[in-house]
Amino acid sequence: MTPAPASQPPSIPDVSEMLCFSVYSAEHAFTQLYRPLLDKLKLTYPQYLVMVTLWGRDGRTVKELGGILFLDSSTLTPLLKRLEAAGLVTRTRNPKDEREVLLHLTKEGHALRGHAAEIARCIQDAVGLDGETINAIRASIDDIRDRLQSVERS
Repeated sequence: MTPAPASQPPSIPDVSEMLCFSVYSAEHAFTQLYRPLLDKLKLTYPQYLVMVTLWGRDGRTVKELGGILFLDSSTLTPLLKRLEAAGLVTRTRNPKDEREVLLHLTKEGHALRGHAAEIARCIQDAVGLDGETINAIRASIDDIRDRLQSVERS
């Protein structure tokens, strides 16, 4: 009696062929590029994102910030506490709705913006792409993220 042929396992692509790996490895490269620049400001990358968001519009709520940065409050709270301890932001209850926590930049937080402007230039120089190409790539990645999140929710 001849043994039955072994069935082939499903094909798995090489990591170099996986979109998720390209995004992951690019994120890792960005992190390595940002780290020394942000070390000068004594900020982590997530703290930097909070600061950039508040530089765009001060006085946001924690909930609003979480929605913009795709972070939940259990991730944001310790991050915001560290920024507050560093003297860069204040957290206060909204007098109109005590359930909301408002975030405001301190004088030092506002001043840090001038030092951070150099970071954006360094990143743009390192990426070496024109604005139109960067916007197209970002829009594609945002679309992928939104599609993945809609699959998560269903």
